[in-house]
Amino acid sequence: MSIIVNEKNKTFHLYNNQISYLMSVLPNGHIGQLYFGKRIHHREDFSYLLERMSRPMASCIFEESKDFSLEHLKQEYGVYGSGDYRMPAADVLQENGSRILDLCYEGYEVQEGKPSLPGLPAIYTENEKEAETLILCLGDKVTGLKVRLMYTIFAAEGIIARSVSFANNGNQALHLATAMSLCMDLPDHDYEWMQFSGAWARERHLRTRHLEYGIQSVGSLRGHSSHEHNPFVILKRPSADEFQGEAIGFSLVYSGNFLAQAEVDTHDTTRVLLGIHPEGFDWKLEPGETFQTPEAVMVYTDQGLNHLSQIYHRLYQKRLARGYWRDRVRPILINNWEATYFDFDEERLLEIAAKAKETGVELFVLDDGWFGGRCSEHAGLGDWVANTDRLPEGIRGLAQKIEDMGMKFGLWFEPEMVNKDSDLFRAHPDWILQAPGRKSCHGRYQYVLDFSRKEVVDCIYEMMDKILSGAKVSYIKWDMNRSITECWSSALPPDRQGEVFHRYILGVYDLYERLTSKFPHILFESCASGGARFDPGMLYYAPQAWTSDDTDAAERLKIQYGTSYCYPVSSMGSHVSTAPNHQTGRNTPLHTRANVACFGTFGYELDLNTLTGKEQEEVKEQIAFMKQYRHLLQFGTFYRLSSPFEENVTAWMVVSDDKKEAIVGWYRVLSGANLPFGRLRLKGLEEGTEYKVTKRRIREKGQGTYYGDELMYAGLVTTDGASGETSLEEEKTYDFDSSLFILKAEDEKE
Repeated sequence: MSIIVNEKNKTFHLYNNQISYLMSVLPNGHIGQLYFGKRIHHREDFSYLLERMSRPMASCIFEESKDFSLEHLKQEYGVYGSGDYRMPAADVLQENGSRILDLCYEGYEVQEGKPSLPGLPAIYTENEKEAETLILCLGDKVTGLKVRLMYTIFAAEGIIARSVSFANNGNQALHLATAMSLCMDLPDHDYEWMQFSGAWARERHLRTRHLEYGIQSVGSLRGHSSHEHNPFVILKRPSADEFQGEAIGFSLVYSGNFLAQAEVDTHDTTRVLLGIHPEGFDWKLEPGETFQTPEAVMVYTDQGLNHLSQIYHRLYQKRLARGYWRDRVRPILINNWEATYFDFDEERLLEIAAKAKETGVELFVLDDGWFGGRCSEHAGLGDWVANTDRLPEGIRGLAQKIEDMGMKFGLWFEPEMVNKDSDLFRAHPDWILQAPGRKSCHGRYQYVLDFSRKEVVDCIYEMMDKILSGAKVSYIKWDMNRSITECWSSALPPDRQGEVFHRYILGVYDLYERLTSKFPHILFESCASGGARFDPGMLYYAPQAWTSDDTDAAERLKIQYGTSYCYPVSSMGSHVSTAPNHQTGRNTPLHTRANVACFGTFGYELDLNTLTGKEQEEVKEQIAFMKQYRHLLQFGTFYRLSSPFEENVTAWMVVSDDKKEAIVGWYRVLSGANLPFGRLRLKGLEEGTEYKVTKRRIREKGQGTYYGDELMYAGLVTTDGASGETSLEEEKTYDFDSSLFILKAEDEKE
């Protein structure tokens, strides 16, 4: 890893064993992008990569030159005007109405390690040798605006983290209308754009298309990263696939409104922008004030999409998630929501918990309905005080009874929302986001608290702190069940209303930071009506997230497969629920529900008392299996093998770091008659190692012993009845069928 600065040529070369990132100062003082990709040898002069030519209709800066136009140069942080007509990385409204900027190079800094970002989540280092940071200092002489472009390169793997800070060193107020975290000009547009889109209950479905002239983008204006589009996109070469070829990932460590955009001009250059969505954003910078953008994380690989994903998995698992639970296996839980909804009392909860304990469950989670007047969706949100009609001894009493059973206790909160039928709203009707004189939309009969106001966050913190300090709570499910609509704060003046969306997210981060700091041993799981805020910003505070409200095993194949392109298995909240499923009405076998959920944090969303005795025994075996292998399942190296977006069969696998163990998940959505033979080529094994293969469907059965090269190149046989035992109950096939294959290394032979 190194950062080489050539003072004479004003070039900057960031490199490690995997990648090179090259920039230079352009003749007009702006920063030019020269190269990003596979590592290349360093040389003193990379000026040949700065391509210039005279083009008709070009607007040129220098009187004596017709070949220097910003429209046709690749830049690091492009601004509109002065010849560049592409969408800008920064747009600053000045007092005279101008938006023209001239961000010229003024100097640089090189630091060991990686600076933190004040008030924002970001990846981090545990020692300074892990990374090195280059800061390019730019300035606009007319306004006094100072801009710092921050680049962190890690010693290992193809990672560049980027962010930008703005400081108003002038004497006039400025308005940031656009402040992107990343601007990247690529020299061609021969890429396929991969986005992860959907809606409630079908989050992060993969969509792919070739880049064309014009703008392709995804984003959110909902006040959160959203079910609809994830703040993560990939540009891959058309020939690239899961196991070979070039790809670049762009991930935003942020939980609010975002924009990810690729603009292809008619000279085939591609400009990628990633950051806070400029629509509705207007941040006033008074003289002496600063603004910090969220962090964008770029990853490059020439080894295919699985490799790209594995880099993100390791990074986000070990250098984004923090604290006590970062490296620990997650407790197997049961949540009462789909078992009871709002219809429960303490006796019913203890009945569910007792059966769960009998089967081996380690954590009981009480969901919505335990507080205030919360007997339905219409009332109670905001009043974080236990309802003693349901819980006579409050949370403290229930938690102690669960602990006495030998389990841990977890609790649901939705701290960002309020019902109008609540004591909190009656006391503070101005504490919701609402535009004066306008009707306010509700979502699920609830309204969004104004977390841009410190006194609101303080009030919620105090209520949550009182509950958590007075009871044995080991887990929090933090929910968020509606988007922001009328985004207006009664606490801010008119010229700062464009700050509310971002200030809201900063308030959310502040509350998370306070709670996780005071209660470091509590496991936090973020949830936003399922997957509406499954983003890297949340993983900084909560190492796992509820992946989707859709718990149907067949639907979860696509949801978890799409999620895996950026996010590790250890971050995916995934549970076994009842059948027929409450979201789809579909019946899926109990073993398939578990076989999907075990590639995640694992738990149950049902009342185990409603299962048959045979099913309860199956659950006990599922839990025993998960306890034996959860470290491998949650922290092993993950490979996608067969896509549910393309095939009837989905397959994936995890491999231990030492390659001595692996587990393969195989899932067939629809059965059929007289089906073809099936083989699955595995990945990540040692070629010369023999592996004993055991098939687990409802019961475990040995399949044989095979070398790693056989399993990877000839393939694992998955054909129905290949064992010759088609008469056995376990060998019957169904729609929505599945099997797990457990691989364990035998002693190596010559």
